[in-house]
Amino acid sequence: MNMNPKFNPLFTPYTFNNGATVPNRLTIAPMTHWASDAQGHTTPSELAYIEARAYGFGLFISAAIAVSREGIAFTGQPVAFSEGDLSSLSRMAKAMKSQGALAIAQLQHGGAAALTELNGGIAYAPSKLEGQVVDTAIKVTATTEALSSEGIESLIADFARAAELALRAGFDGVELHGANGYLLQQFFSAKTNKREDAWGGSLEKRMALPLAVVEAVMAVRARYERPDFIIGYRLTPEEAGDEGLTMGQTLSLIKALSTKDLQYVHMSLQGYANKARREADTTKTRLELAKECLSGSGVALIGVGGLRTPDQALDAYNSHTADIVAIGLGVLVNPDFVRLIERGEERKARKTPNIFRNAAYHQIPQPMWNMMMTFVPKPVLGFATFVGRLLGWQ
Repeated sequence: MNMNPKFNPLFTPYTFNNGATVPNRLTIAPMTHWASDAQGHTTPSELAYIEARAYGFGLFISAAIAVSREGIAFTGQPVAFSEGDLSSLSRMAKAMKSQGALAIAQLQHGGAAALTELNGGIAYAPSKLEGQVVDTAIKVTATTEALSSEGIESLIADFARAAELALRAGFDGVELHGANGYLLQQFFSAKTNKREDAWGGSLEKRMALPLAVVEAVMAVRARYERPDFIIGYRLTPEEAGDEGLTMGQTLSLIKALSTKDLQYVHMSLQGYANKARREADTTKTRLELAKECLSGSGVALIGVGGLRTPDQALDAYNSHTADIVAIGLGVLVNPDFVRLIERGEERKARKTPNIFRNAAYHQIPQPMWNMMMTFVPKPVLGFATFVGRLLGWQ
């Protein structure tokens, strides 16, 4: 069978405002693998997972890479904070680029959500927090120390150093992780930023750290004379609670980002078509509002949110609310996501993993598979394991 022509729009090239071109409008969204080793270096199972899914995508955004030891937010997280990490980063970039995609390294600091067992029992955040719930991928109850002014300057340098390592390792760009409740978002949000200095207080001051990190990474690109090196920024548009981020505040950040030499903004959403809740036109989706905000700037918009099948990806792109669509869950359960489209077999795409089969069958690192299975009810998982063994599935 041949590809259904209706999918042709997904396979049109896109050229960023710095001249870098991707062959199509499909991106692999950043997903946690829990699969790097104790040193934060990539493993054979992680590389196999990456290579199994890289085919046919224009961009491949890595799992979140920690920019400092104090910022590691989950076990098995890759790191980029020393020369000793360069070889691992190079292997990861090579795997991501192995089938034609451009490789983007997502750079992250966990802040209040950092694993305190790695840094002397102390997590650092914009402000001192006592048992406050922080909305990361999972809710974290955080007790933190406030970063000093010197600590903030060091943090900015950490992001710049990680970007330099990514560039030298062969990545085509970096994405600054300002989403999902991690440190850059913690500075932007009044829920977690209670500072009264140059780094907190007013909305403009809460944006200062994200913008300073962008500028530091831009300086790395300039120093290496690599204008083609892509810089993106990922953000979560709204938070719950009276002090939580509003869509209006996020649009202010997007407007500020659009004045920088940035290539894209990546909107982190649970649902692609979710509408704004506060301080914006609530009849419009968050992506619509972001697209309008970026209009005329030359900065691209990447949308993501629950896209599991090729048809859902096509519908999302055809909504004209983003320039590029990112696929997370769909790629996780369909390593052959693009091949299904090319073969005209898009209806065979799964929406959930086949829990009768093991991690190796799915080409998923065992720690990642174990984490996925924690979301499956135990009776269902036990039954599936029993049936899978009876059938001899591996």
